[in-house]
Amino acid sequence: MGRPREHDGTVRLALLEAAERLVDEQGAAALSARNVADAAATTTRAVYSVFGSMTGLLEALAIRLFELLDEALDAVVLTDDPRADVIHASIDGFRRVALAHAPLYNLVFLRVVPDITLGPEFHAVANATFGRLESLVKRLAPSGRRRPTTLELTLTVHALTEGLANMELRGALGPPTEAEHIWRAALTALLASASPTSAADHHQGSTQTSAMKSPLGPNVTASTPASDRTSRLVE
Repeated sequence: MGRPREHDGTVRLALLEAAERLVDEQGAAALSARNVADAAATTTRAVYSVFGSMTGLLEALAIRLFELLDEALDAVVLTDDPRADVIHASIDGFRRVALAHAPLYNLVFLRVVPDITLGPEFHAVANATFGRLESLVKRLAPSGRRRPTTLELTLTVHALTEGLANMELRGALGPPTEAEHIWRAALTALLASASPTSAADHHQGSTQTSAMKSPLGPNVTASTPASDRTSRLVE
C-alpha cells in the first residue's frame, strides 16, 4: 500500500490563494516559501511538498489563471448570435477574471516576475483555454475580399481584450460601468463585419489560408495545430 499524500488539494488551493493575496498586497517580491506558508497557516514543507519549489508555485499560479479563464469560457451559454457570444465571453469571462484576479493576470501577462518559468503543463492549459475562444470565433465569417483566418481573428480578439484589461487595471477606463461600456463598444466595432459562418465558407477560408504565415511568429502557419501555436500568446 502506498504512502498517503500528506497535503491534499485543499492545502494546494490554500497556498495558491495565499500567494495571490501576497502579490496583491505586498507585490511579487513578497513571494517566498516562508511568507506563503505563514499566510496559509501551514509550513514551508507544505509548499515544497505540493509544488516542489518556488518556481513550481509560480507556474501553478499561472496555471490557476488559465483554469479560471477556462471555467469562465465554459460557462458561456451559446445563442443564435455568435457575435454576442464572443462579446459575452470577453466581458463576463476574460474581463471578470482579470479584474477579480489581477495579481495572477499581472503575473502572466505583465510578467511582474520576469524570470517565471512556464512549462508543458501551463502551455497545455493555456492552449485549451485559447481553443475555447477559438471555437467561439470560428462561428464567425468576416466579410470582405481578404478574409482573416480563424486564428488571426481570435488573436485580434485576444489582443483587444488584453489591451483593454491592461488599461482598466491601471485605471485608464474610468469607473466600472464606463469601462464595461468601452469594452462592449470596442468589441462590437471589431466584430461589426463578422457574420455567422457556413460550412462552405469555413472550408473555403481554410483552403485559402492554410499556407499563410501566422501572426504568432515566422515559423508558425495557420495550419499549425493549436497545441503548437497558442503557447506564444504569453511569451
